[in-house]
Amino acid sequence: MHTANPRHGYILGLSAYIIWGLFPMYFKLIQSVPALEIIIHRALWSALFGALLLAVWKHPGWFRELRAHPQRFAILAFSGTLIASNWLIYVWAVNNERMLEASLGYYINPLVNVLLGLLLLGERLRRLQWLAVGLATLGVAQQVWHVGSLPWVSLSLALTFGFYGLIRKQAPVAALPGLVVETWLLVPLALGWLLLHPEASSLTPEVVHSPMIFWLAAAGPVTLVPLVCFNAAARHLPYATLGFLQYIAPTLVMLLAVLVYGEHLAPSTLAAFAFIWAGLAVYSVDAWWSLRKIS
Repeated sequence: MHTANPRHGYILGLSAYIIWGLFPMYFKLIQSVPALEIIIHRALWSALFGALLLAVWKHPGWFRELRAHPQRFAILAFSGTLIASNWLIYVWAVNNERMLEASLGYYINPLVNVLLGLLLLGERLRRLQWLAVGLATLGVAQQVWHVGSLPWVSLSLALTFGFYGLIRKQAPVAALPGLVVETWLLVPLALGWLLLHPEASSLTPEVVHSPMIFWLAAAGPVTLVPLVCFNAAARHLPYATLGFLQYIAPTLVMLLAVLVYGEHLAPSTLAAFAFIWAGLAVYSVDAWWSLRKIS
C-alpha cells in the first residue's frame, strides 16, 4: 500500500493548478475551432501522448492487474466521461464569452471537494480549517451575488470535476495508467464522431496543413501533464486540502484577464477575491503547522 507524502502532494497539486490557471492562453490560440472538435482532438492526442508516456514511465503489471479486476474499467469509463464533460463545458464557456461563469464554477469546486471529503470520505476539519471554509464560502457567495444567479455552467464544472477527483482518489489504479485507460476509452467515440462529420472544420486542408494542427496536437501534453499531477496529488493529500489549492487556478485566470486581456475588475469581484485569499491563507497556515508537527 502506498504511503502518503504531503510535501510531494503540495508540489504536484501546485503544478497542476498553475498549469490549469494558464489554460485560457492556450484556448485563445485555438478558439477558431468549435468546442466539441477541440474536445475530440483532446481525447485523441491525449490517448496517444498518454500511451507514449506509459511506454517511457514504466508501471509493471498495471494492465494485468486491471484485467484481473474488470470492474475498474467501468470506474475509469465513468471518470473519463466526467472529465470529458468538464472539458467540453469549460471550452464551450471560453468560446462563448462565459468566462465569468466558468471562473465561478472553479471557485465553487473547492467547496464541493470539502463537502465530498466530509460526507463521503469521513474527513474532519480542524478549527482553522473551518474558519478558512467560512471565509471562502463568503467569497463564493459574493461572486454568486455579483452574477445574480447560480448558472448551470458553474454548477456543472464544479460537480463534474469534484466527483472526478473523488473517484480517482478512491480508484485503486495508479495515476498515469488510469488516465491512459480513461482517454483510450474515449477514443472510439472521438473517431466515430470524426467519421460521421468529415466536413468538420478541424479536418479541412486549411487547418490540417497549417500550424493550427500542431496547436491541436499540443492538447495531448497540455491536458495530461496537469491531470497526472492532480491524480498523484490526490493520493498524497486530504481531499479538502487539495480543494483549497484549486483557488490558485481561477486566480491566475483573473490575473490573465485583467493584466493580459484588459478585462475590467469590478470592486465586487475584488472583494470576493479578498475573502477567498484570506481563506486560502488561513488554510495554508494550518497546513504548514500540521506538516511541522508530522516532521
